[in-house]
Amino acid sequence: MADLQSIKARFGIIGNFPALNRALEKSIQVAPTDISVLVIGESGVGKEFIPKIIHSESRRKHQPYIVVNCGAIPEGTIDSELFGHEKGAFTGATTTRKGYFEVADGGTIFLDEVGELPLQTQVRLLRVLESGEFMKVGSSQVQKTNVRIVAATNVNMMKAIHDNRFREDLFYRLNTVQIDMPALRERKGDVHLLFRKFAVDFAEKYRMPELVLDSDAVNYIENYSFPGNVRQLRNLVEQMTVVETERIVTVAKLTEYIPMDAHLPMVINQPGTPKQSDFGNEREIMYKILFDMRSDINDLKSLTSELIKNRGTGDLSNQEKNLINRIYTPESQQNANAGSLLYFENKNQAGMQNPTIMSNHDDQFEDFEDIEIEENLPESLSLQNNEKDLIIKALEKHKGRRNKAADELGISQRTLYRKIKQYNLEEQN
Repeated sequence: MADLQSIKARFGIIGNFPALNRALEKSIQVAPTDISVLVIGESGVGKEFIPKIIHSESRRKHQPYIVVNCGAIPEGTIDSELFGHEKGAFTGATTTRKGYFEVADGGTIFLDEVGELPLQTQVRLLRVLESGEFMKVGSSQVQKTNVRIVAATNVNMMKAIHDNRFREDLFYRLNTVQIDMPALRERKGDVHLLFRKFAVDFAEKYRMPELVLDSDAVNYIENYSFPGNVRQLRNLVEQMTVVETERIVTVAKLTEYIPMDAHLPMVINQPGTPKQSDFGNEREIMYKILFDMRSDINDLKSLTSELIKNRGTGDLSNQEKNLINRIYTPESQQNANAGSLLYFENKNQAGMQNPTIMSNHDDQFEDFEDIEIEENLPESLSLQNNEKDLIIKALEKHKGRRNKAADELGISQRTLYRKIKQYNLEEQN
C-alpha cells in the first residue's frame, strides 16, 4: 500500500492541511476493498482525485475506469448511457448499445455530481449497488456486472432527501464510506504553495518566466475566500501568466483579478450558524454600505489629523482627544460575538493591514453612525448638518411617514428613529 507522500507526488496534490491529509489517507485505506465511497465537497476542491487514488490502489487497477458526469447527461438519455439500450428501444436507437456498467465490468465507475441523477435512474442504480443486476433500456433480460462505484457531489444531500430529490436508501448505500474534501478557504496555509505550483506549471506550458507573489500579495490571496476553490486559483494563475508582463505580482495587480469588493466578505461559519448565501441580497447591500462607510471614515481620520497638526501646538482640547480616541481605539474597530464572523481588511495607524472582526447583528453599524464631526470643522464639511437637512426634507416630502422617509434615505426605520431623536426632530413630524 502506498504512503501519503507518494500518493501526493504521483497525483500532483499540493498541501499539508490536516483535513486534506485525512481524506487522502481514508482513500488509501478503503482502496483494497469493494465498498462504495461518497466524496463530499464544494465545486472545485479536487474531488476527482479521490476515485483515481482508490482505483489505482485497488485490485481493479488494470480494469476499466470510467468517469460519468451525471449533471451533464440529459435526463432522457442517462439510463441509456449508464445501462445501454436495445435496438428499437426508442426513436433513434438504430443499434444495440452497451452502457457504462457493462463496459466497466470488473473496474470502477466514478459518478460525479451524483446528486443530479433523476429519481428513475436512482432506482436502477440502487438495484445495481444491491445485487449487481441491471437491464438495458428496452430489454427484459437481466444482466450482471461487477463494478466498484465511487460517487461525488457538492449538493447538500440531507436537504435533497428532504425535498424528495434524492432517495434516502440510495444515499446510505452510496455513503458506506464518506470522504470530505475541505474547501480552499479552510486551507489558508496551502494557498501560496498551490499558487507556486500552478505558476511553475503554466510557465513551462507557455514558455514564460514564472509568476512570483510579493509578501503583501501572499497575505492578500491567503485571506481571500476563493468561492471557486482550487479551480478558481488555477484559472487565476493561468490568466495572469499569459496576460501580465511583469513577473512580480503585487496587491495592486491582484485587485484587478480579485476585486476588493469580492475579497472583503470572508465568512467563517461556526457550527449551527447559517451560511452566507442564506441571507441573500440584503447581506450584500450591507457589505457595500460598510465598505463605503470605511472609506469615509479613513478620509475623516486624515482630515482630523491634518487639522490638529496645523494648529502648531502640542496641547489638544478635550474634544480633540475624545475624537481621536473614538476613531483609533481598538474597541471602536473590533466587535465580536458568538455568531458567524465577517472579516474586513482594515489599516491601522502604522499602515499595516489587519483583519477587523465585526458582529453580524444590526449593532455592527453603531460605531460608524455615531462618529461625529468636530464643531470647528468648516461648515461645508459638516455631515451632521447635511444629514439633518436630508432627514427633515424626507419627512416633509412624505408628510411625516417615517417608513417612506427611511426608504427614501436608504436607511432602516430603526436608524431613522434614532436620528430623529438625536436631532430633536420629534416635534417637526
